[in-house]
Amino acid sequence: MDNSSAIPARVMTLAGIMKTLNRVIALICGVVLLVAVALILLEVLGRRVSLFRIGGADELSGYVMAGIATWGFAYALVERAHVRIDLVYARLPAPGRAAFDILAMASVLFVAALVSFYAFDVLSKSIARGSRSNTPLAIELWIPQIVWFAGWAWLTITSAVLLACTLILTLGRQWGLINELSGIVSETGDAS
Repeated sequence: MDNSSAIPARVMTLAGIMKTLNRVIALICGVVLLVAVALILLEVLGRRVSLFRIGGADELSGYVMAGIATWGFAYALVERAHVRIDLVYARLPAPGRAAFDILAMASVLFVAALVSFYAFDVLSKSIARGSRSNTPLAIELWIPQIVWFAGWAWLTITSAVLLACTLILTLGRQWGLINELSGIVSETGDAS
């Protein structure tokens, strides 16, 4: 394998690893969501049958939703499921589309890094103050916040890796691979 094909292959291998990791994380999040749904169902049943009375399902499910949503953002990114407007994009030649892909990926990275920065601030203040929820469960807030923060941090890492991969492929003029990695998926399911 010559150097001109080795670099794109390594880049796509790295991108594939990120996809695989995010798919595993998405499956874990799905299981956690199913457990939260089961907890809510038990809570509802507990209104009729006191044997099933649990309490706090609404609070716990709120934490679950906040946590898995942040982890889901990275999965959506590697699956190219984030909303992008393709009015101009579809009419551009491959280098122009690559420039928009880079801009989109850089925008996600910027937002993810910014939110991660502030999420860490919230987390560190909760730890320093020993903050607890003002509910009967009195959960230490750092517990759900660390999951929430870690999701934003993972999105930052994922978007940084995908941006680097897109930039490397752009330098190598690998337009098809760029489209496969970070291009817009059309309504028919094919990349534009």
